[in-house]
Formats: sequence, C-alpha cells, structure tokens
Amino acid sequence: MKTEIQSPSIDSHVKLGEGEVYVLGTAHVSRASADEVRELLDSGEFDAVAVELCNSRYQSLVDPDAMARMDLFQVIKSGKAAMVTAQLALSAYQQRLAEQFGIEPGAEQREAISIAEKHDLPVLLIDREIGITLRRVMNNVSWWKRFGLFGGLLASVLSREEVTEEDVERLKEGDMLETTFSEFAAERKDLFDPLIAERDRYMAARLIQEEQQHSYRNILAVVGAGHQKGIIETLENGVADPQQLLTTLEQLPQKKSWLKFLPWLIVVVILGGFTAGFMRSPELGWNLVAEWVLINGALSALGALLAGGHILTVLTAFVAAPITSLNPTVGAGMVTAAIETLLRKPRVGDFEQLRHDVTHWSGWWKNRVSRILLVFLFSTMGSAAGTYIAGFRIFDKLVGS
Repeated sequence: MKTEIQSPSIDSHVKLGEGEVYVLGTAHVSRASADEVRELLDSGEFDAVAVELCNSRYQSLVDPDAMARMDLFQVIKSGKAAMVTAQLALSAYQQRLAEQFGIEPGAEQREAISIAEKHDLPVLLIDREIGITLRRVMNNVSWWKRFGLFGGLLASVLSREEVTEEDVERLKEGDMLETTFSEFAAERKDLFDPLIAERDRYMAARLIQEEQQHSYRNILAVVGAGHQKGIIETLENGVADPQQLLTTLEQLPQKKSWLKFLPWLIVVVILGGFTAGFMRSPELGWNLVAEWVLINGALSALGALLAGGHILTVLTAFVAAPITSLNPTVGAGMVTAAIETLLRKPRVGDFEQLRHDVTHWSGWWKNRVSRILLVFLFSTMGSAAGTYIAGFRIFDKLVGS
C-alpha cells in the first residue's frame, strides 16, 4: 500500500497498532537530508519524531560544551578515561570533516530536534547508549585487536592527511561510530552484529514500545541510510516482547568467570617466581626483583614521558607501576593521572578549548585535559607491557638457572 506522505528517502512505512512509522534514511553529512527532515515535519503529518540518538549523544548534540564540565578525577576513578578519550577522538574526527568540507555531521538530527520543538512534537531517543555499544563491540573481539581498533581511531585523528571523498561517502551510510569501524564491520560478524545489526533491532523495538505506550498516529524515524533496511525488516517481522529485547541488548558483557581471577593469578605467579628465586639464592631473588622494577617501571615511565607528563609524573610512574602491577585493584594510570592533575591542574581555558585542541595532534599534548588522559592511557599500557615482559624474563631466569 502506497503512503500518502511522499519523500525520495522514504521507500517504506510500517503499520504499528493504530499508527504507522515512516523510516527516513538520511545522510549524516548531507544538508539535503536536513532540509528534507524540515520539510516533512513542517507538513504537519507527524505527531512524533524519533532520532538515531541515545541520551548521551543527545546531550552532546544539544550541549556540545558538556564535556568541558567533566570531573577528571571522577572519570579516571570510575575507569572511564579510555571511553572519554575515544569520544574526544570521534569528536575531533567530526570537526576535521566540518573544517575540510564545510559540513556538519548530524545536521539532520539537529534539524529534527529543532523542528520538533518548534511544533511541540515529542522527540524519541531510540538508539542504544554509545557506551554499551562500544563495550559490546570490544567484548566481541580479542584483547589485542581492541588495541588495534583504538589505535586506528587515534591514528585517524592524529593523521594530518585530508579526509578522502570515499570517507565522506561512507559517512552517508552511517554515523560517526560506524564510520570509525567501517573498514572492519562490513566483513566481520563480530563487529557488524553489535555495531549495526543489534542497533537495528534495538531501534525497532524502541519504536514499537513508544507506539504501544503513546498510540502515536504517524512517527517519523530519522536514521542513517545504513540502518533503514534492518529497522524496517524488524518492524515488519514484529517483536513479541519489545522490553525483553531491549533488556537483552542493553546487557553489559560479563567477563568469563575465570578471567576475573586472571589478574590475581598473574600476581600469584610473579610472587611465586620471587619466592622461588630467593629459595635458590638471595642473589637470584634480588636480581628477579630488580628486573621486575626496572622493566615494569621503565616502560610505564616511558609511556608517561611520551604523553608529555611532568618529570615528577614520569618518576611516579617508574615507582608506582611495579607496585600497582601487584595490586589489580589499582592501576598505574590512576596514580600517574592523579599526580599529573595535581601538578598541572587544568585551567578553565583548557576545558573551553578542549574540543578544538584535539582536532590537531599537537593539541592533545598542549591541552592539559587531553594530556592527562594520554598520561593515563600511555602509562597504563606501558605498565601492562612491562608486567608481561618482566614476567617472562623471571620465568626464563628461573628455568635457566
């Protein structure tokens, strides 16, 4: 059955209860898509608009300076430093596109929110929280591939190469999050499922839930073109229990039971190696301890140094890493970031310029906020590498002695 609402990007609509949902596939970097959203909502045919946003991304969109008000100590203490760094990198990549092509990714979402407010229409946030999506993505790949993905994200930001037309075309099929992993997601089920397929089902379930609760007549769903087909298929197939599906897709990945004990097992093995060394000879025992301190401390200190940390932060990394590596509840990065924050407390201007500074590689080291995050990440990675390298050295010396 043909819909009376005509649009070149709406090729299907689905009946939900007494109402209907019209799925508009948009290009996130297209001014034309924003114009089309405005035209459709100005028609007066819709009584609700759904957008491909979660609450966090919605707040970031309507209040772009929110990150400038973050509590750095709380971010580090809660283990969200890596997540905040990733979001900054995404924001920086987005800003590079705006500077190079004069475009504003997400303009159609802003337009949908603005016009909805103008007509007093409810705005439905139907996407899954970005933090949950990222954690489910990372849970689906091995730990060494996680470093590759995160490293690729940072490399794309620090690179001064111009964004190609092909990159922009990929943006037209998905959002910033998808574009970051687009090189992998299309060919790898472990990334495609949590990044795209799960979100298709999640957004469809949210649309069904909203219609059931409020009996909307016509809902305009503004989503990336890459999500249009999956959402429509899920709507047409139906969802028996939308809330149950949402709950399932919102579950954070649980570590396998044995992985919870792995850090403590490493501690036991290292301490056992020290004990074995001292039992053979005090000289061997102290030699093992010295190697543990030098390797672990040096690599963590090197990380802090590469991040541009204060000299006292670098020294703290050297001292703290060998100790924190034997206490899984405290990481070297937490200590070094806290010291760097105390020594070089971010100024108001650092927070105000944060979004602009991180668009250039030098800005990550110049801005005190982003530099603290780099100190956390680099000293943590250095300590982690040191733990394994020193651990193997201890094992080799015990076997060879």
